[in-house]
Amino acid sequence: MKQALILTAIDPAIAGVLVFGDRGAGKSTAVRGLAALLPPIEAVAGCPVSSPSVAAIPDWATVTDRKLVKKPTPVVDLPLGATEDRVTGALDIERALTRGEKAYEPGLLARANRGYLYIDEVNLLEDHIVDLLLDVAQSGENVVEREGLSIRHPARFVLVGSGNPEEGELRPQLLDRFGLSVEVSSPKTIDERVEVVRRRDAYETDHDAFMKKWKPKDSKLRKAIVAARERKPAAPDAALRDCAALCLAMGADGLRGELTLLRAARALAAWEGAEAVTRDHVRRMAPSALRHRLRRDPLDEAGSTVRIERAIAEAFA
Repeated sequence: MKQALILTAIDPAIAGVLVFGDRGAGKSTAVRGLAALLPPIEAVAGCPVSSPSVAAIPDWATVTDRKLVKKPTPVVDLPLGATEDRVTGALDIERALTRGEKAYEPGLLARANRGYLYIDEVNLLEDHIVDLLLDVAQSGENVVEREGLSIRHPARFVLVGSGNPEEGELRPQLLDRFGLSVEVSSPKTIDERVEVVRRRDAYETDHDAFMKKWKPKDSKLRKAIVAARERKPAAPDAALRDCAALCLAMGADGLRGELTLLRAARALAAWEGAEAVTRDHVRRMAPSALRHRLRRDPLDEAGSTVRIERAIAEAFA
């Protein structure tokens, strides 16, 4: 799970991470902890969509502070009960009533632009919100056409979802929008569980001391992510053929599987300082890039793992 999140920080084009597993296994904690590891972005100080330049500020936005500043990479929570207006943005009622002005109040998609959008219990998300996310994920743009408003703004973000498969499956259309998927489980040994409890207790009882202790490791990891972003490993034809052979062996629909597998393998190569993508990189990323693209039982951990292993053996025979 941690590796998948780091790879999306290196290459946001991987598109996102789906994390399924036991309740209380630390899924949400890990995702929210990612915010401290992400390098800052350069954006216009007062822009509601974190535009990278003054020229990119949307026409509808009234921005008084146009200085370019370093901002933390946005990590925005989308709660299950959020309304469509809260997600996409809507008419600013206060300005309409007090000033008689028709103005747009940005929503969660605007805040998440150039960052991460996190949905806990994503498999319980209401269908109309899922449809919204699918449209935005496809176009990279949020379009609001209602209440006399005609608004467009960029909405490019890494989608991260978590949930428990026992509480329901995810719609195939949304499942396909996640670049990587991982399964997590609770620690199985006493020592691991004790260490988790020890760290959580330290975080709650003396937060400042806890953060001071782990800050050097966070900084080191952030620098490693920045360094990996600068690397551009080559993707030889052999790696492309490996990606295609795996997807064919698994019966994956479309070409999104190959593209995601290649991006993930290249991000892994950059993370490890390799000059080119190798078969080993492709092999190691295949389970997380392709498991949820299987035509049957995509969240069946045991069955999908066996099928992937067979596909790897067939493709690389």
